[in-house]
Amino acid sequence: MAKTAVVTGAGSGIGRAVARALLEDGYLVALAGRREDALAETAAGFENALVHPADVSDEASVEGLFDAVRAEWGRLDLLVNNAGIGAAGTVADLSVEDWKRTVDVNLTGMFLCARQAARLMRDQDPRGGRIVNNGSISAHVPRPESVAYTATKHAVTGLTRSISLDGRAWNVACGQIDIGNAATEMTERMAAGIPQADGRVVAEPTFDVRHVADAVRYMAALPLDANVQFLTLTATTMPFIGRG
Repeated sequence: MAKTAVVTGAGSGIGRAVARALLEDGYLVALAGRREDALAETAAGFENALVHPADVSDEASVEGLFDAVRAEWGRLDLLVNNAGIGAAGTVADLSVEDWKRTVDVNLTGMFLCARQAARLMRDQDPRGGRIVNNGSISAHVPRPESVAYTATKHAVTGLTRSISLDGRAWNVACGQIDIGNAATEMTERMAAGIPQADGRVVAEPTFDVRHVADAVRYMAALPLDANVQFLTLTATTMPFIGRG
C-alpha cells in the first residue's frame, strides 16, 4: 500500500517542492493551503494528489483537512508541517495584530496540524508515523526586524522536542528541518540585497529548493525506530555562521 502524507503550505515554495517530490516517490499526498488554484498547480500531472484548501490557523479547517485524509485513505504516514508567514518589524514597532497573526499561523497552526496528525497516527493500525516541522535558521539566530517570526521559530523547536517525547508512546517520530536561503519566490529579494545585523544591505546566496525536498525525502524514508531530530540546510556562504 502506498504511503500517505499531508503537506501544508503546498501551494508554493518549499511546500510545493516537497509535495511534488513525495508525489514523484508514489506517496498519496494531501496538499493543504489557503489558495485552491495554487494547490491545483502543485497537483498538476499527478493522480495521487488530494487538493484540500485549509487555513492552518483555524481549528475547524484543520480538523476538516485530517477528516478528509482519514476518509480518503484511512491512515497517515507523514505530516510535513510547512505553512508559515513572516511579518517585518522590530519589538518597538510591530503591531499586535501582525504579532498575533504570525503566532496563529507559524506556531498555533503547526500545533493544530501536529495534534490532528498525532491522533490519527496514534489510533490507526498499525500505529505510528512521522512529523517533520519546518523550522528555520531563525530558530537559531534572528534577522533584523523579525521579532515575531524569530519568536515563533524558536517556539517550533520546543514544539518539535515535545512532540518527539510525547510521540514515543505511539510510535510517532518528529524531527525539524531548519532552512536558510532556499531559492523560492520568498527569497528572490535576496539577490537585490537584504538588511544585515551591522546595518548594511547585502545580496545573499541561495540554493536550489530541490535539496530541501531531497532532505525531507531522506527524513521520511527512515524507519520509525530512527529519527533525524534536527537538520540544518543552508546556502554554504550565506551569513549564518558568524552572523553579524
